[in-house]
Amino acid sequence: MWHLIKTKLLSRWGYRCNMANIITIFRFFCSIAILSVPLFSPAFYTLYILAGISDMIDGAIARKTDTVSDFGSKLDTVADLVLVAICLIKMIPVLDIPSWLLIWIVIIALIKVINIISGYAMRKEFVVIHSMMNKVTGLTLFLLPLTLPIIDLKYSGIFVCALASFAAIEEGHLIRSGTEKKLSN
Repeated sequence: MWHLIKTKLLSRWGYRCNMANIITIFRFFCSIAILSVPLFSPAFYTLYILAGISDMIDGAIARKTDTVSDFGSKLDTVADLVLVAICLIKMIPVLDIPSWLLIWIVIIALIKVINIISGYAMRKEFVVIHSMMNKVTGLTLFLLPLTLPIIDLKYSGIFVCALASFAAIEEGHLIRSGTEKKLSN
């Protein structure tokens, strides 16, 4: 049955319109909806958790249905960035973030931008790396807002920023050494 549905979807709308990509697009809508709800409200947590679940299952569904694509991988990365950006837009004005932590976050962001530019300069395409370290960092970053009521941000922030720093540096190394294909999945 699924094969018949998949065949119809792929033949009608092409490889870009598949269940995994639809779930990723759902994350865009959840992220945008977060802008309209109060921070740390039940509606915020509901949308945030739905976005997180969609992030966890879209790749698994793409692999299970044999619809993994470069487009889907890039769409997933953009959806992740939109969710993170919207959450930062909502949280930074409200949270008491120490200046040293903000500086650290900016440095990580700069490393990530350099990685994007390097990947494009070397390959003439947008390079997406789904290394294990990037996945672990993504999970801890996702859990961060859920832990704020019980763990002080300066402590959880150190942990997340340390992981993100390592992941960003590893990503840059993988891009510049040309070994990103070996460790990405």
